[in-house]
Amino acid sequence: MKFFIDTANIDEIKAAMDMGILDGVTTNPSLVSKEVVGLDKAREHLKQICDLVEDRPVSLEAVSEKYDDLVAEAQDLAAVAENAVIKVPMTVDGIKTVNALAPEGIDFNVTLVFSPLQVLMAAKVGATYVSPFIGRLDDVGHDGMELIAQAMEIIGNYGYDTEVLVASIRHPMHVVRAAMIGADVATIPFKVIAQMVKHPLTDVGIEKFLADWKKVTG
Repeated sequence: MKFFIDTANIDEIKAAMDMGILDGVTTNPSLVSKEVVGLDKAREHLKQICDLVEDRPVSLEAVSEKYDDLVAEAQDLAAVAENAVIKVPMTVDGIKTVNALAPEGIDFNVTLVFSPLQVLMAAKVGATYVSPFIGRLDDVGHDGMELIAQAMEIIGNYGYDTEVLVASIRHPMHVVRAAMIGADVATIPFKVIAQMVKHPLTDVGIEKFLADWKKVTG
């Protein structure tokens, strides 16, 4: 399974890269707003992220709602870097945008997905990634991971090239369950990545080894 980091923070991206586990980055307007203010600075910041991770995909989110505006914004964002992936919402206008521009070689991540039919529609028009938001489904009493299993089965049934990108991850068990289902990608906040490394028995084991080694060295 590929690990993307869900952030627009340069230091967090560098830390994930240093660990050797980073396969890509996803951003969104909320994450970017924590780092910079102003359209020019935002574009410059996104370009910096794309350059930093080199050929790894970086999802940049379009904020337009209407088809013509989405097409123009998607083309503009795609020009930021060769590894830019354009996030569009799961709406009629979003799907139309993917259908129009995917054949031109623009990669798309269809976001805010909450149902298996939305997964199917995104895959059918050629989305590179489809992003079910599992944490938000859990928040309203649904099992978000059930949607991931449905998404994998549907895409596998028809051989679509679309990758299932598990989004809105809240804790390490989301990553475990996604991996067990066979999801293609998990986009993970840095806080959760840090939690994934740790286990209390690992810490206890290190302390015991160090204590025993002190006995050897005096």
